[in-house]
Amino acid sequence: MKIVGVIPAHLASVRFPRKVLYPFCGLSMVEHVRRRALLSGVLDAVYVATFDQEIANVVKGAGGPVIMTSNAHKTGTDRVAEAVRSLDCTHVIVLQADEPLLLPDTIVACAEAIRGNPEIVAWNAVGPVTAEADLEDRSIVKCIINPQGRILFCCRRSPCLRSSFIEQQSFVRKIFGLIAFRRDFLLKFTQMPEAPFEHAEFIEQSRIIENGVELQSIPITMSYPSVNEAQEVALVERVLASDTCQQRILERVLHY
Repeated sequence: MKIVGVIPAHLASVRFPRKVLYPFCGLSMVEHVRRRALLSGVLDAVYVATFDQEIANVVKGAGGPVIMTSNAHKTGTDRVAEAVRSLDCTHVIVLQADEPLLLPDTIVACAEAIRGNPEIVAWNAVGPVTAEADLEDRSIVKCIINPQGRILFCCRRSPCLRSSFIEQQSFVRKIFGLIAFRRDFLLKFTQMPEAPFEHAEFIEQSRIIENGVELQSIPITMSYPSVNEAQEVALVERVLASDTCQQRILERVLHY
């Protein structure tokens, strides 16, 4: 078993162009993610997959490996699938370039889930729903899980109208951007046509479930905000300046 991490990255983000190169403490956002993934100690390698030469130059300048890809991809998953065609690995963890507060322990949990369930072909990190308003917030992707942790359904609004918030907390989870695939299934997945509910809700993971494939959850108890829009930069900077856990990780990142 050989697990690699791949970070799809591009400059043309609609809500915050060029965000992956935004410098936190003098280091680009994408490089923060790459180093945090390496600090987990459970990945055989971590690559950045991109079409943009400027991103490639920044990552290579920091000592990181880059795989150049086509610019025709609609999703980051498609970009990762192209990248892994050239890699010797059995599994790939898709990492998001806009999560500079990624916890190495989250990568460890993901790798442990893969090694403990070799028959499963797809995993997704999930976390608890802590506020009732999140159940109706369409910007937060959620899922329904069974007692064994299998993801049964992905949604943007909870469909469980007859259940109380407390009841829903036992089976409704937030979906995070950390997704893992067995390499052969990832290549197959990106060739599948877009599924109906995936198209309706714009939730890529739904394609896995709609094709009858098991999508297993990876429970994560702690998560930090990502950077979707420019105003979220200040939030990340406050966390880096005040959170003890993040400060310890930041010191290791900057001296990696």
